[in-house]
Amino acid sequence: MKIAVVALVIVASLCGCAAGITTYRFSPQLEPIPGSITYGGQPRTKLTKAPVGSIVPHQFRDQFGRPVYETYVIEPDRSLRLVSRRWRAFDVFSDD
Repeated sequence: MKIAVVALVIVASLCGCAAGITTYRFSPQLEPIPGSITYGGQPRTKLTKAPVGSIVPHQFRDQFGRPVYETYVIEPDRSLRLVSRRWRAFDVFSDD
């Protein structure tokens, strides 16, 4: 019984550490949302000067006002592939 209680306390404390940020990394189902660079299709301009495999960061606010951080990778055909998205928890006391 004591082991179960200790395990529950450890799991609860680990969950509390990551409560501020929700991360979806390298998911094949990661779809653009309103505000994403690729929402509604690829951008019209081609990234000709950036090398293939370069990382392109993008930051915006979602429809609820939460900061969203996305990461894109430049593909060989110069399109952008969304590889990571993180939400920062809405902080009532923040000046952002």
